[in-house]
Amino acid sequence: MNVDDIVRDALREQAAEQPPAAAGFADRVLTVRRHRRTRRIVLGAAAAVAVIAVGVTVPLMDSGKDDVRPSGGGGGIVVEKKTKAHPDQSPPREEISVGGTTLAGYFIPETVKKTSGTAVYQRTYHLLNPSTGKYAKAADWSWVAVARGGRTAAVLEQQLPASRIGLLDLTTGKVERWIDVDHGVGGLAFSRDGRKLVATTYSTNPDLLVKVTGSDGWEQPQTSSRTGFYLFDVATGKGAWSEVGLGTESNDPMGHTVLNGRQDFALTDDGRHVWAGNPMGSIGKEFWDLKGAKVSTPADDKYLTWYVDAGKSPDGRLVAGDFAGQKWHTSSFVVDARTGAHTEVRGQQLLAWVGNKQLIAWDIGKNGKNEFHNRLVLVTLGSDKEVPLSGFRGGNDGDAGRWEPLFAQP
Repeated sequence: MNVDDIVRDALREQAAEQPPAAAGFADRVLTVRRHRRTRRIVLGAAAAVAVIAVGVTVPLMDSGKDDVRPSGGGGGIVVEKKTKAHPDQSPPREEISVGGTTLAGYFIPETVKKTSGTAVYQRTYHLLNPSTGKYAKAADWSWVAVARGGRTAAVLEQQLPASRIGLLDLTTGKVERWIDVDHGVGGLAFSRDGRKLVATTYSTNPDLLVKVTGSDGWEQPQTSSRTGFYLFDVATGKGAWSEVGLGTESNDPMGHTVLNGRQDFALTDDGRHVWAGNPMGSIGKEFWDLKGAKVSTPADDKYLTWYVDAGKSPDGRLVAGDFAGQKWHTSSFVVDARTGAHTEVRGQQLLAWVGNKQLIAWDIGKNGKNEFHNRLVLVTLGSDKEVPLSGFRGGNDGDAGRWEPLFAQP
Protein backbone atom coordinates (compact mmCIF):
# COMPACT_ATOMS: atom_id res chain seq x y z
CA MET A 1 0.00 0.00 0.00
CA ASN A 2 1.52 3.32 -1.05
CA VAL A 3 0.93 6.79 0.36
CA ASP A 4 -1.92 7.51 -2.06
CA ASP A 5 -3.81 4.40 -0.93
CA ILE A 6 -3.31 5.40 2.71
CA VAL A 7 -4.54 8.92 2.04
CA ARG A 8 -7.62 7.83 0.10
CA ASP A 9 -8.62 5.21 2.70
CA ALA A 10 -8.21 7.69 5.54
CA LEU A 11 -10.20 10.35 3.71
CA ARG A 12 -13.08 8.02 2.95
CA GLU A 13 -13.23 6.74 6.52
CA GLN A 14 -13.17 10.19 8.04
CA ALA A 15 -15.65 11.61 5.55
CA ALA A 16 -18.14 8.96 6.68
CA GLU A 17 -17.51 9.44 10.38
CA GLN A 18 -17.02 13.15 11.00
CA PRO A 19 -16.86 16.61 9.44
CA PRO A 20 -13.47 18.04 8.40
CA ALA A 21 -11.28 19.02 11.35
CA ALA A 22 -10.90 22.75 11.84
CA ALA A 23 -7.19 23.50 11.72
CA GLY A 24 -6.09 26.22 13.97
CA PHE A 25 8.46 25.28 -2.18
CA ALA A 26 8.41 28.46 -3.85
CA ASP A 27 6.84 29.54 -6.90
CA ARG A 28 8.71 28.96 -10.19
CA VAL A 29 8.26 32.39 -11.67
CA LEU A 30 9.92 34.79 -9.22
CA THR A 31 11.46 38.08 -10.16
CA VAL A 32 14.81 37.48 -8.49
CA ARG A 33 15.13 33.97 -9.90
CA ARG A 34 14.14 34.96 -13.43
CA HIS A 35 16.59 37.82 -13.63
CA ARG A 36 19.38 35.73 -12.12
CA ARG A 37 18.82 32.80 -14.46
CA THR A 38 18.71 34.99 -17.56
CA ARG A 39 21.88 36.81 -16.60
CA ARG A 40 23.80 33.61 -15.91
CA ILE A 41 22.72 31.89 -19.11
CA VAL A 42 23.96 34.86 -21.12
CA LEU A 43 27.16 35.57 -19.21
CA GLY A 44 28.07 32.15 -17.83
CA ALA A 45 29.64 31.52 -14.43
CA ALA A 46 33.18 31.65 -13.11
CA ALA A 47 33.18 29.12 -10.27
CA ALA A 48 35.73 26.27 -10.05
CA VAL A 49 34.50 22.71 -10.63
CA ALA A 50 35.45 19.57 -8.68
CA VAL A 51 34.33 16.51 -10.62
CA ILE A 52 32.42 13.71 -8.88
CA ALA A 53 32.94 10.26 -10.41
CA VAL A 54 29.60 8.59 -11.13
CA GLY A 55 28.17 5.84 -13.30
CA VAL A 56 26.22 6.52 -16.48
CA THR A 57 22.83 5.18 -17.50
CA VAL A 58 20.95 6.62 -20.47
CA PRO A 59 17.66 4.88 -21.27
CA LEU A 60 16.65 4.53 -24.91
CA MET A 61 13.33 6.22 -25.61
CA ASP A 62 11.05 6.56 -28.58
CA SER A 63 8.35 9.18 -28.82
CA GLY A 64 5.18 7.91 -27.17
CA LYS A 65 6.56 4.43 -26.49
CA ASP A 66 7.22 2.54 -23.28
CA ASP A 67 10.74 1.24 -22.70
CA VAL A 68 11.60 -1.43 -20.17
CA ARG A 69 15.21 -2.55 -20.31
CA PRO A 70 17.96 -3.84 -18.02
CA SER A 71 20.46 -1.24 -16.83
CA GLY A 72 23.98 -2.29 -15.94
CA GLY A 73 26.29 -0.87 -13.28
CA GLY A 74 26.37 -0.68 -9.51
CA GLY A 75 26.87 -4.39 -8.89
CA GLY A 76 23.85 -5.89 -10.59
CA ILE A 77 21.09 -5.67 -13.16
CA VAL A 78 18.33 -3.15 -12.50
CA VAL A 79 15.19 -3.17 -14.61
CA GLU A 80 14.20 0.43 -15.30
CA LYS A 81 10.60 1.50 -14.96
CA LYS A 82 8.62 2.40 -18.07
CA THR A 83 9.40 5.69 -19.73
CA LYS A 84 7.05 7.79 -21.78
CA ALA A 85 8.31 10.67 -23.91
CA HIS A 86 6.52 12.93 -26.39
CA PRO A 87 9.10 15.17 -28.10
CA ASP A 88 6.42 16.28 -30.58
CA GLN A 89 4.10 17.74 -27.90
CA SER A 90 4.34 21.18 -26.26
CA PRO A 91 2.44 21.55 -24.04
CA PRO A 92 2.14 17.78 -23.61
CA ARG A 93 -1.19 16.04 -24.18
CA GLU A 94 -0.09 12.57 -23.07
CA GLU A 95 1.86 11.40 -20.03
CA ILE A 96 5.57 12.12 -19.75
CA SER A 97 7.44 9.97 -17.23
CA VAL A 98 10.84 8.37 -16.81
CA GLY A 99 12.16 6.08 -14.08
CA GLY A 100 8.99 6.59 -12.05
CA THR A 101 9.34 10.40 -12.01
CA THR A 102 6.21 11.75 -13.69
CA LEU A 103 5.14 15.07 -15.14
CA ALA A 104 2.01 15.19 -12.97
CA GLY A 105 0.80 18.37 -14.60
CA TYR A 106 1.74 21.81 -15.78
CA PHE A 107 0.35 25.31 -15.60
CA ILE A 108 0.13 28.13 -18.10
CA PRO A 109 0.75 31.50 -16.44
CA GLU A 110 -1.00 34.73 -17.31
CA THR A 111 -0.67 38.26 -15.98
CA VAL A 112 -4.17 39.58 -15.30
CA LYS A 113 -4.39 43.33 -14.86
CA LYS A 114 -6.53 44.48 -11.91
CA THR A 115 -5.89 48.23 -11.67
CA SER A 116 -3.60 50.72 -13.40
CA GLY A 117 -0.85 49.83 -10.94
CA THR A 118 -1.58 46.21 -9.97
CA ALA A 119 -2.02 42.82 -11.59
CA VAL A 120 -2.12 39.17 -10.52
CA TYR A 121 0.08 36.30 -11.69
CA GLN A 122 -2.53 33.63 -12.48
CA ARG A 123 -2.00 29.92 -13.25
CA THR A 124 -4.22 27.65 -15.30
CA TYR A 125 -3.40 24.04 -14.45
CA HIS A 126 -3.54 20.94 -16.64
CA LEU A 127 -3.29 17.78 -14.53
CA LEU A 128 -2.50 14.18 -15.44
CA ASN A 129 -5.26 11.64 -14.96
CA PRO A 130 -3.34 8.50 -13.93
CA SER A 131 -6.01 6.20 -15.38
CA THR A 132 -6.16 7.77 -18.86
CA GLY A 133 -2.58 8.98 -19.16
CA LYS A 134 -3.75 12.34 -20.50
CA TYR A 135 -3.57 15.92 -19.23
CA ALA A 136 -6.83 17.79 -18.66
CA LYS A 137 -7.52 21.42 -17.81
CA ALA A 138 -8.27 22.06 -14.13
CA ALA A 139 -9.27 25.72 -14.05
CA ASP A 140 -10.73 25.70 -10.52
CA TRP A 141 -7.36 25.87 -8.81
CA SER A 142 -4.95 28.73 -8.19
CA TRP A 143 -2.33 26.41 -6.66
CA VAL A 144 -1.68 22.66 -6.95
CA ALA A 145 0.87 20.49 -5.13
CA VAL A 146 1.08 16.79 -6.06
CA ALA A 147 2.04 14.11 -3.53
CA ARG A 148 4.46 11.28 -4.11
CA GLY A 149 2.93 8.69 -6.42
CA GLY A 150 1.02 11.26 -8.48
CA ARG A 151 -2.51 10.31 -7.44
CA THR A 152 -3.29 12.84 -4.71
CA ALA A 153 -2.99 16.62 -4.92
CA ALA A 154 -3.53 19.46 -2.48
CA VAL A 155 -5.31 22.41 -4.07
CA LEU A 156 -6.34 26.00 -3.38
CA GLU A 157 -9.28 27.79 -4.94
CA GLN A 158 -8.83 30.85 -7.11
CA GLN A 159 -9.16 33.58 -4.48
CA LEU A 160 -5.93 33.89 -2.49
CA PRO A 161 -5.23 33.74 0.37
CA ALA A 162 -7.58 30.73 0.57
CA SER A 163 -9.74 29.82 3.55
CA ARG A 164 -9.59 26.06 2.94
CA ILE A 165 -7.38 23.39 1.39
CA GLY A 166 -8.72 20.63 -0.83
CA LEU A 167 -7.34 17.09 -1.11
CA LEU A 168 -7.97 16.09 -4.71
CA ASP A 169 -8.14 12.58 -6.17
CA LEU A 170 -6.43 13.02 -9.54
CA THR A 171 -8.12 9.93 -11.01
CA THR A 172 -11.69 11.08 -10.32
CA GLY A 173 -10.98 14.82 -10.38
CA LYS A 174 -12.99 15.21 -7.17
CA VAL A 175 -12.00 16.80 -3.86
CA GLU A 176 -12.22 14.05 -1.25
CA ARG A 177 -12.02 16.39 1.72
CA TRP A 178 -11.67 20.08 2.59
CA ILE A 179 -9.51 21.32 5.45
CA ASP A 180 -10.69 24.68 6.80
CA VAL A 181 -8.05 27.13 8.03
CA ASP A 182 -8.11 30.22 10.23
CA HIS A 183 -5.16 31.90 8.47
CA GLY A 184 -5.31 32.46 4.72
CA VAL A 185 -3.17 30.05 2.69
CA GLY A 186 -1.26 31.00 -0.48
CA GLY A 187 1.06 28.05 -1.13
CA LEU A 188 1.30 24.29 -0.51
CA ALA A 189 4.11 21.73 -0.48
CA PHE A 190 4.11 18.03 0.40
CA SER A 191 6.86 16.33 2.35
CA ARG A 192 9.02 13.95 0.34
CA ASP A 193 7.06 10.91 1.57
CA GLY A 194 3.71 12.62 0.96
CA ARG A 195 2.50 12.18 4.54
CA LYS A 196 2.87 15.82 5.64
CA LEU A 197 1.70 19.05 4.04
CA VAL A 198 3.14 22.52 4.62
CA ALA A 199 0.76 25.41 3.89
CA THR A 200 2.29 28.89 3.72
CA THR A 201 0.01 31.63 5.06
CA TYR A 202 -0.23 35.23 3.83
CA SER A 203 -2.32 38.23 4.77
CA THR A 204 -2.66 39.34 1.12
CA ASN A 205 -2.43 37.63 -2.26
CA PRO A 206 1.20 36.47 -2.75
CA ASP A 207 0.74 36.56 -6.52
CA LEU A 208 0.13 40.31 -6.58
CA LEU A 209 2.23 42.18 -9.16
CA VAL A 210 3.00 45.88 -9.31
CA LYS A 211 3.85 48.20 -12.17
CA VAL A 212 7.55 48.77 -12.78
CA THR A 213 8.27 52.49 -12.66
CA GLY A 214 8.93 53.90 -16.11
CA SER A 215 7.94 50.75 -18.05
CA ASP A 216 5.01 48.54 -19.02
CA GLY A 217 6.38 45.58 -17.07
CA TRP A 218 5.11 43.94 -13.88
CA GLU A 219 7.09 42.58 -10.94
CA GLN A 220 6.49 41.13 -7.51
CA PRO A 221 6.67 43.72 -4.75
CA GLN A 222 9.92 43.38 -2.80
CA THR A 223 7.96 43.05 0.41
CA SER A 224 5.98 40.12 1.72
CA SER A 225 2.73 39.55 3.61
CA ARG A 226 3.82 36.07 4.71
CA THR A 227 2.67 35.29 8.25
CA GLY A 228 3.67 31.69 8.98
CA PHE A 229 2.83 28.09 8.13
CA TYR A 230 0.54 25.18 8.91
CA LEU A 231 1.94 21.68 9.18
CA PHE A 232 -0.72 19.04 8.51
CA ASP A 233 -0.82 15.27 8.74
CA VAL A 234 -2.31 14.38 5.36
CA ALA A 235 -4.14 11.21 6.43
CA THR A 236 -5.98 12.84 9.34
CA GLY A 237 -6.11 16.49 8.24
CA LYS A 238 -4.93 17.55 11.69
CA GLY A 239 -2.34 20.28 12.07
CA ALA A 240 -1.31 23.50 13.75
CA TRP A 241 -0.28 26.97 12.66
CA SER A 242 3.08 28.51 13.54
CA GLU A 243 3.68 32.22 13.25
CA VAL A 244 6.93 33.22 11.54
CA GLY A 245 7.90 36.88 11.61
CA LEU A 246 9.39 38.49 8.53
CA GLY A 247 12.29 40.09 10.39
CA THR A 248 14.72 42.48 8.70
CA GLU A 249 18.03 42.08 6.97
CA SER A 250 21.16 43.65 8.43
CA ASN A 251 22.46 44.42 4.95
CA ASP A 252 19.45 46.66 4.25
CA PRO A 253 20.36 50.12 5.63
CA MET A 254 16.69 51.10 5.90
CA GLY A 255 15.81 47.97 7.88
CA HIS A 256 13.18 46.93 5.34
CA THR A 257 11.89 43.41 4.84
CA VAL A 258 13.02 42.35 1.38
CA LEU A 259 11.45 38.96 0.67
CA ASN A 260 9.65 38.34 -2.61
CA GLY A 261 5.88 38.73 -2.48
CA ARG A 262 5.69 34.92 -2.71
CA GLN A 263 8.31 33.09 -0.66
CA ASP A 264 6.81 29.74 0.29
CA PHE A 265 7.88 27.29 2.97
CA ALA A 266 8.74 23.63 2.38
CA LEU A 267 9.89 20.68 4.45
CA THR A 268 13.48 19.47 4.27
CA ASP A 269 13.79 15.96 2.85
CA ASP A 270 14.25 14.38 6.28
CA GLY A 271 11.07 16.12 7.50
CA ARG A 272 12.81 17.63 10.54
CA HIS A 273 12.79 21.28 9.47
CA VAL A 274 10.85 23.84 7.48
CA TRP A 275 12.81 26.09 5.15
CA ALA A 276 12.38 28.92 2.66
CA GLY A 277 14.50 31.07 0.40
CA ASN A 278 15.67 34.51 1.44
CA PRO A 279 17.03 36.33 -1.62
CA MET A 280 18.68 39.05 0.47
CA GLY A 281 19.90 36.80 3.29
CA SER A 282 23.55 35.97 3.81
CA ILE A 283 23.16 32.35 2.61
CA GLY A 284 19.98 32.72 0.56
CA LYS A 285 17.78 30.56 2.78
CA GLU A 286 16.43 30.20 6.32
CA PHE A 287 15.39 27.23 8.48
CA TRP A 288 12.91 26.69 11.32
CA ASP A 289 11.88 23.78 13.51
CA LEU A 290 8.40 22.32 13.05
CA LYS A 291 6.92 24.79 15.53
CA GLY A 292 8.32 27.89 13.84
CA ALA A 293 11.44 28.57 15.93
CA LYS A 294 14.45 29.76 13.91
CA VAL A 295 17.33 27.24 13.77
CA SER A 296 20.80 27.06 12.28
CA THR A 297 21.23 25.63 8.81
CA PRO A 298 21.31 21.80 8.98
CA ALA A 299 24.65 20.41 7.80
CA ASP A 300 23.15 18.34 4.96
CA ASP A 301 21.01 21.23 3.69
CA LYS A 302 23.53 24.06 3.45
CA TYR A 303 23.85 23.76 -0.33
CA LEU A 304 20.13 23.83 -1.12
CA THR A 305 19.18 26.54 -3.63
CA TRP A 306 15.59 27.72 -3.20
CA TYR A 307 14.96 28.56 -6.87
CA VAL A 308 16.27 25.22 -8.24
CA ASP A 309 13.27 22.90 -8.27
CA ALA A 310 15.05 19.50 -8.29
CA GLY A 311 16.48 19.87 -4.77
CA LYS A 312 18.26 16.83 -3.28
CA SER A 313 18.70 13.44 -4.89
CA PRO A 314 16.59 10.61 -3.40
CA ASP A 315 19.60 9.27 -1.46
CA GLY A 316 20.37 12.76 -0.14
CA ARG A 317 23.97 12.77 -1.36
CA LEU A 318 23.68 15.34 -4.16
CA VAL A 319 21.97 18.72 -4.53
CA ALA A 320 20.79 20.22 -7.81
CA GLY A 321 22.49 23.57 -8.28
CA ASP A 322 22.46 26.73 -10.33
CA PHE A 323 23.29 27.37 -13.98
CA ALA A 324 26.95 26.71 -14.84
CA GLY A 325 27.56 27.05 -18.59
CA GLN A 326 31.24 26.10 -18.45
CA LYS A 327 31.74 22.59 -19.85
CA TRP A 328 28.80 22.96 -22.26
CA HIS A 329 27.00 26.01 -23.65
CA THR A 330 24.15 25.17 -21.29
CA SER A 331 24.82 23.17 -18.16
CA SER A 332 24.10 23.21 -14.42
CA PHE A 333 25.99 22.38 -11.28
CA VAL A 334 25.35 19.35 -9.11
CA VAL A 335 26.77 19.71 -5.60
CA ASP A 336 27.89 17.11 -3.07
CA ALA A 337 25.59 17.68 -0.06
CA ARG A 338 28.39 17.11 2.45
CA THR A 339 31.55 18.49 0.83
CA GLY A 340 30.19 21.12 -1.54
CA ALA A 341 32.21 19.67 -4.44
CA HIS A 342 30.75 20.71 -7.81
CA THR A 343 30.36 18.83 -11.07
CA GLU A 344 28.46 19.79 -14.21
CA VAL A 345 25.57 18.12 -15.95
CA ARG A 346 23.80 19.08 -19.16
CA GLY A 347 20.70 21.30 -18.91
CA GLN A 348 19.79 24.94 -18.31
CA GLN A 349 17.56 24.38 -15.31
CA LEU A 350 17.30 21.21 -13.19
CA LEU A 351 13.69 20.30 -12.43
CA ALA A 352 13.43 16.80 -10.92
CA TRP A 353 15.58 13.80 -10.05
CA VAL A 354 15.20 10.43 -11.76
CA GLY A 355 16.93 8.11 -9.33
CA ASN A 356 20.29 9.32 -8.04
CA LYS A 357 22.20 9.80 -11.32
CA GLN A 358 19.74 11.36 -13.74
CA LEU A 359 17.58 14.50 -13.81
CA ILE A 360 14.85 16.07 -15.88
CA ALA A 361 15.83 19.55 -17.02
CA TRP A 362 14.90 22.36 -19.35
CA ASP A 363 17.40 22.77 -22.19
CA ILE A 364 17.72 24.39 -25.59
CA GLY A 365 18.29 22.35 -28.75
CA LYS A 366 21.62 21.64 -30.38
CA ASN A 367 23.19 24.90 -31.59
CA GLY A 368 20.20 26.75 -30.16
CA LYS A 369 20.64 30.47 -29.62
CA ASN A 370 17.34 31.42 -27.98
CA GLU A 371 17.59 30.50 -24.30
CA PHE A 372 13.80 30.47 -23.95
CA HIS A 373 13.26 28.01 -26.82
CA ASN A 374 13.70 24.98 -24.58
CA ARG A 375 12.21 21.56 -23.92
CA LEU A 376 12.18 18.89 -21.21
CA VAL A 377 15.17 16.55 -21.48
CA LEU A 378 16.67 13.70 -19.48
CA VAL A 379 20.31 14.30 -18.51
CA THR A 380 22.79 11.96 -16.85
CA LEU A 381 25.71 12.67 -14.54
CA GLY A 382 28.98 11.86 -16.29
CA SER A 383 27.47 11.94 -19.79
CA ASP A 384 27.14 14.60 -22.49
CA LYS A 385 24.05 12.89 -23.90
CA GLU A 386 20.51 14.12 -23.31
CA VAL A 387 17.18 12.60 -24.31
CA PRO A 388 14.25 14.84 -25.33
CA LEU A 389 11.02 14.27 -23.38
CA SER A 390 8.77 17.08 -24.66
CA GLY A 391 8.54 19.52 -27.53
CA PHE A 392 10.05 23.01 -27.40
CA ARG A 393 8.35 25.91 -25.64
CA GLY A 394 7.81 28.94 -27.83
CA GLY A 395 8.22 32.64 -27.10
CA ASN A 396 10.21 34.32 -24.36
CA ASP A 397 10.05 34.18 -20.58
CA GLY A 398 6.73 35.68 -19.47
CA ASP A 399 5.01 35.33 -22.86
CA ALA A 400 1.46 34.01 -22.97
CA GLY A 401 1.09 30.28 -23.63
CA ARG A 402 4.37 29.13 -22.10
CA TRP A 403 3.98 26.27 -19.64
CA GLU A 404 5.67 25.35 -16.36
CA PRO A 405 5.99 21.70 -15.19
CA LEU A 406 4.82 20.03 -12.00
CA PHE A 407 6.54 16.71 -11.12
CA ALA A 408 5.69 13.81 -8.83
CA GLN A 409 8.31 11.42 -7.46
CA PRO A 410 7.73 7.65 -7.34
